[in-house]
Amino acid sequence: MKYLFLTALLISSFAGAQAQSTITKADTTLTGERGAQKERKMKKFDMDHGVGVIIGKKDSTGKTDASNGRFIGGITLTRLDIGFSKLIDNGSFSLSPENDFLDYKAGKTSTVSLDVVQMGYRFNQHFKIYVAGGFDWTHIRLKKNITMKKNNPVLDYDTEDIQFSKNRFSSFYVHVPLNFELRTKENDNGKRFYFVFGPEIAFLTNAKVKQISKEKGKEKFNDDYNFQPFRYGGTLRIGYGGLGIFTKYYFSDMFDSAPQKGLRNMSFGVTLGLN
Repeated sequence: MKYLFLTALLISSFAGAQAQSTITKADTTLTGERGAQKERKMKKFDMDHGVGVIIGKKDSTGKTDASNGRFIGGITLTRLDIGFSKLIDNGSFSLSPENDFLDYKAGKTSTVSLDVVQMGYRFNQHFKIYVAGGFDWTHIRLKKNITMKKNNPVLDYDTEDIQFSKNRFSSFYVHVPLNFELRTKENDNGKRFYFVFGPEIAFLTNAKVKQISKEKGKEKFNDDYNFQPFRYGGTLRIGYGGLGIFTKYYFSDMFDSAPQKGLRNMSFGVTLGLN
């Protein structure tokens, strides 16, 4: 988890440095109306301002008119979500006896996701629709000293007679969200409020058990562990500038295993790089 936070910090720092570089250039080379200066200060990583493919009407100067609709897309490296995950067992935050072996440490059960590409259409400065692609990790920190069985027809486990200092049960998905974004007009600082919502589908690529104990040291086991190979859900984000908060809920079951029917996952936390 610490490496993911370092990655988030590096991405945020890099984006900030690029934006600052652009602003410095604007301050030393621009004169005239405030609108022209603001145009030069646009962030390089803002998908609305030139990164990737842009198709739209142009004004007399040859620049794309922000008031007209246009297609946008390309590499984005935005919407880095970092937060906590919660298991919901048939509508309850308490696990049923059948799923009690999945009892977890809430403060260390986390989620991280990142969008890397997107393509969409911006209707005007207040509304756009886009589909994105990225990655999603969920890390469940188990309380019990158990090891999930590999290559098993249902989700099952073996009880261990050793004490694990870490027993992490993780899934890794490639996700494809469709987002509808509403936003206000930029203020004097070049920032705005965002309201983003939409459905999401995801495909399982890997699952892993990572354990640390005095007796066995560090061990890693890879399998699908009956995680749902295809899942679907929805996301809601509210933010200001490049920072926001998010919540996600998956309507599909977390595991493709009959004893876990009705066990679902939700997450919430902060979003970095919201644009």
